[in-house]
Amino acid sequence: LLLIFKGLNYGVDFKGGTLIELRSLDNSLNISDLRKSFNKLNLGDITVKKFGNDNDYVVKFEKKQSIKENFIENIKIELTNDIGNVFEFRRVESVGPKVSSELLKSGIIAIALSLGAMLIYIWIRFEWQFSLGAISAVFHDVIITLGFFSLLSFEINLSIVAAVLTIVGYSMNDTVVIFDRVRENLKKHSDIKIFEITNISINETFSRTIITSVTTLLALLSIFIFGGAILKGFSFAMILGVIVGTYSSIYIANPILVKLNVSQKTILKEEKE
Repeated sequence: LLLIFKGLNYGVDFKGGTLIELRSLDNSLNISDLRKSFNKLNLGDITVKKFGNDNDYVVKFEKKQSIKENFIENIKIELTNDIGNVFEFRRVESVGPKVSSELLKSGIIAIALSLGAMLIYIWIRFEWQFSLGAISAVFHDVIITLGFFSLLSFEINLSIVAAVLTIVGYSMNDTVVIFDRVRENLKKHSDIKIFEITNISINETFSRTIITSVTTLLALLSIFIFGGAILKGFSFAMILGVIVGTYSSIYIANPILVKLNVSQKTILKEEKE
C-alpha cells in the first residue's frame, strides 16, 4: 500500500538532477541559512540535509549541471556573496533525465531477471511447488524492504538496488537449505504428512539459520553504525533483508509447500520424469 499510494523517494541516480556535498567551515552556518541561500539561485526543487558530521550537508536540486563549465563555480560565487566564504564543495554529481531513466529501467530489469533465473533454477533443482514457494518468499522480501524505504522516505539509489539483489540471493540460499532438508525427509518418511515434514526440516536447520543470520547482522550493524552516511542506506536495506529473509523462508516458503500438499509421490514422480 505504501509503494502504491506514497511511492519511493528516488535519488539523483533515478530522478536526475544535481547533488552537492559541502562542508561548513564556520559553526555559525546552519541548515536554514544554507537552504535560504540556495533558494535564491532558482535551481528548482531543493533539498538540504545534514550528512555525517554536524558541519557536512548534502544539497540536491532539480536543475542539471549545464554544459557550461562554470555552472558550479557560479553557484559558489553566489553563495559566497550571500553567506561568505565559509564552506567548501567536497563532491558534485549530476545525472541527466535520459541517464536516470535508463538506470531505473536497468535496475528493474536486473531484479526481474534475477527472480526469473532463480525461479527456473529451483524448478529444475526441485519441483514446481518448491519453486513457487521460494519465489513467493523472495518477492515478499523485496516488497517489505522497499515498503520500509517508502515508509521512512529513505533515498533509493543504485546502492539500494545492489542491496536488494544481495537480499534476493541471501533469502534464496536460506530457503534452498530448508527445502533440501524437506526433500530428504520426504524420501525418508513416506508415512508422515508434509506439515510435519516441514516442521521437522525447519527444526533440523534452525540452528544453522540463526547462526548465519546473527553473524551476518553483526557485520551489517557494524557497517551501519561505523560506515558513515554513504553506507547507511545500503546497510539498512541489508539488515532489513536478512531479518525478513530469515522468517520468510520459514513462514512463507514452507507453508506454500503445505498448501500445495507436496508428498513423497510428487518427489518420486518428478525424479522419474
